[in-house]
Amino acid sequence: MNPRIKSFLFSAIAVFITVSATAQDESIFTKDDFSVELPHLIVDGVESTGTLVCTDLDKLYLLGNKAQAVINGERRTLTFEGGKADFQLSFDRNEPMSIKVGGFTFVKEISPMPLWLSILPPMLVIILALAFKEVVSSLIVGIFVGAMIATHYAIDSSGIFIGFLHSIDIYMVEAMADEGHVSVILFSTLIGGIVALISKNGGMQAVVDKISRRANSPKSGQMATWFLGIGIFFDDYANTLVVGNTMRPLTDRLKISREKLSYIVDSTAAPIAAVALITTWIGAELGYIQSALDQINAGETMIDGGPYIIFLGSLKYSFYPVFALIFMLILIQRGRDFGPMYKAEVDARKGIVASNSKRIDSSEMDEFAPQEGAKLNMWNAIIPIVIVVLGTMLGLIYTGYMADPSVWSSEEFSFSRKLSIIIGNSDSYKGLLWASMLGLMAAVLLSVGRKTMSFVDAISASIDGFKTMVPAMVILILAWSLAALTEQMHTADYLTSMVEGRLAVWALPAVTFLLSAVVAFSTGSSWGTMAIIYPIMLPLAWGLSIESGIEASAAMEIFLNTTSCVLAGAVLGDHCSPISDTTILSSLATRCDHLQHVKTQMPYALTVGFVAVIFTTLAPLLALPWLLNYLIGFGLLYLVISLLGKKVTAD
Repeated sequence: MNPRIKSFLFSAIAVFITVSATAQDESIFTKDDFSVELPHLIVDGVESTGTLVCTDLDKLYLLGNKAQAVINGERRTLTFEGGKADFQLSFDRNEPMSIKVGGFTFVKEISPMPLWLSILPPMLVIILALAFKEVVSSLIVGIFVGAMIATHYAIDSSGIFIGFLHSIDIYMVEAMADEGHVSVILFSTLIGGIVALISKNGGMQAVVDKISRRANSPKSGQMATWFLGIGIFFDDYANTLVVGNTMRPLTDRLKISREKLSYIVDSTAAPIAAVALITTWIGAELGYIQSALDQINAGETMIDGGPYIIFLGSLKYSFYPVFALIFMLILIQRGRDFGPMYKAEVDARKGIVASNSKRIDSSEMDEFAPQEGAKLNMWNAIIPIVIVVLGTMLGLIYTGYMADPSVWSSEEFSFSRKLSIIIGNSDSYKGLLWASMLGLMAAVLLSVGRKTMSFVDAISASIDGFKTMVPAMVILILAWSLAALTEQMHTADYLTSMVEGRLAVWALPAVTFLLSAVVAFSTGSSWGTMAIIYPIMLPLAWGLSIESGIEASAAMEIFLNTTSCVLAGAVLGDHCSPISDTTILSSLATRCDHLQHVKTQMPYALTVGFVAVIFTTLAPLLALPWLLNYLIGFGLLYLVISLLGKKVTAD
């Protein structure tokens, strides 16, 4: 038939059918014209989305891509796109679901999962982690339990045992297959290689020697240690082991207590790694934030911007890490201490240095010790790190510009607004990957070009650095798997319903901070705490804010504050915990008695933590400019030191 004639006939029929009765609309469809796609898991009382798929697009065209359907006895008009139409469904008990369109009928028995079961996997993880002080096995058990529950209540249930198997072949595999997750793994691995290589080629040691050369008094010795802790910002382990071991002989000579050295080392390592723009932590943080964004953006309200933009926005609420660094600086500048640290410092000025018979494991220190015969040159470290930092910024600008070039030429926006829009449109993962790859290449070329290392040794050192990131990658993959389960089981919906009307939105960041601190103190792991708390609290923060009816801009500030509080609380708990890895490494690297280190550091950490809680709570209430919050906080810390601290002398 001539195409024009065919088109005319179809149009005529369409006009006729449009003015016909609904029953006539339905009658043109047969039992073979549709299929139904349902979500894997339907949760009690939570609205889910099903899809009606039409296999006869010609009939849909005749009806204007619309069809009348009867869903559970309710007549609805469904609009199709590409032959598919979504519809909402909700069940609060076991009951059949029916869909009828013309001659097509679909009936399915639905057994929705009780919503309260959604809290079991994350709660089980927290309880096991607190009880056994171990995160990996706790995450695995939580994933197993969640997968078995989800499979048991699935639309096409295949049994609890199959659910146990699905924990690895579906949830863990899908976590590793996600493009963003792979980017995080690659970036973190490359950064681990850079850290190991600039340690082996002597670049890091040269930076240490340069900074410590001018230290000739207790005050200048502590300042040199503080600056080194800030300078080695890209990895907390490298910070702890390198600064602790290299500065110990100098601080002993200057009569600085091992306890004070341990405190400076420990309390610069994690805080600076938590807030610096490029660290071995950033990949994990972005991965957790992205998982939360995936959950949130699957709902009715969405958050604009990628994970890196969220991370940058959350820095204005990173009170504990920033306060910890400034509190330490004020102590050093004023020459004051209080609590058990004061006694340790007074004893040290008298020549009494408490030491620990334990020594750092040589295998741990080998990772960061320069290769024998390496020519120490600080540019071997500085150039790769600068390339990574600047490369990331340029990568963000480039990918953001390419996403929408018209923004830059627009006269509607100021320069700063254009830049913020461009960075908001950027692909942070590409920027991080490009920069870290170039940084590693630069480190290799510098090592080989300066004849500090052979090419084979440089590659070997890089691979050793890759290996150091394996434990972190394991936690990341497990955390992503648990996040996918909590999203599927609607854990955030359950938590929102539990706390709505019982917990004020403005108090949520402070609650998150304290919860993270408790988990980190009990487990001794900042990374493990992030893995447990991020998937729970970020969707809850957004969901509770929206349900409370506050404006989107205010909800975003609550979300950013909560994002920072997970990490800040984890660092506080880590500082107070006697089983924390960085706390233990700080004691060993400085040869300080471990219990003395914990005893002397805890009052300082709790003091800073208390001030941080105040500002975390007040920030959303007072809505003060972020810089003013910090300035007031610095003043309060100065006042605390002035009131409680005493001048350290040998008398």
